[in-house]
Amino acid sequence: MRFIDREEVARRLTYELCIPIVREAMIAFSRGETRQPLREIVPLADGRLFGVMPGAMSGRGVFGAKLISVFPDNFAKGVQSHQGLVILFDPASGAPVCVVHAGEVTAIRTAAASAVATDALARREASRLAILGYGEQAATHARALKQVRPLEAITVWGRSAERAAAFAVKMTTELGLPVSAAPDVETAVAGADIICTVTGAAEPILMGRWVAPGTHVNLVGSSFAGPAEADNDLVARSRFIADSRAGVLAQGAEFLRAKAAGLVGDDHIVGEIGEVLAGTVAGRRSAEEITVYKSLGHVAQDLASAWALYNS
Repeated sequence: MRFIDREEVARRLTYELCIPIVREAMIAFSRGETRQPLREIVPLADGRLFGVMPGAMSGRGVFGAKLISVFPDNFAKGVQSHQGLVILFDPASGAPVCVVHAGEVTAIRTAAASAVATDALARREASRLAILGYGEQAATHARALKQVRPLEAITVWGRSAERAAAFAVKMTTELGLPVSAAPDVETAVAGADIICTVTGAAEPILMGRWVAPGTHVNLVGSSFAGPAEADNDLVARSRFIADSRAGVLAQGAEFLRAKAAGLVGDDHIVGEIGEVLAGTVAGRRSAEEITVYKSLGHVAQDLASAWALYNS
């Protein structure tokens, strides 16, 4: 059995490799060429979670599962919040053949999925990015979105002004473009063409009235029903695209809150990102439209990314 550790994943699963992989995985997902039940999430103490995500890529015969723990308090200790394994099985024999570091795969493929959605839904000239959150996903999103849009500036907000400022300095050096910290969310998103929410917020931090016409928003931080990063107004005003319709109907917190308030129905989810990529559902329809991509993350992304590493 082969083991691909965190360092190897970080070195080899580049955004140039991962973005096309995730793009094709989501097209296959929406075409029904993958099989996966909704993830099982087991709540633990202190807001921690344990998730089990099995699946199969029918076209390739690849199957396996991701076992993942989410410990949000790890970040303050300098440890990844997502810890776990992606296990791959041989399509011919059914034997387990590879174990991959799930924390690093998750970090990279989640940002790659947002980059795929941004490339499909954001205005072509979009150049100003706002990131809400300064954790691991903030850094990966900055790196990934730089691959799909000509970013000129990034603004970051987080609950700790000191940590947001440190993130801004670090990313300015790494990316070679100005990254600045904002004192509040409203200031951070003012003038933004693209907004990524990658926080652990339990209640909405992003208000629809702060989001300008023409903005694209990636809602990433909440991956289960309950905590929400954006308010009902933003959901209702937007052209709302899911990674998985079934997933968002069951676990998409922002959408479920707006639905419970009577502001939207199930048909407000106009399509899945895989359908937009395949050309069967329209994405952005005008320069003024606000588009929202709700990311829950699906095992098809993990399996496709891990399989590419195993076979190269």
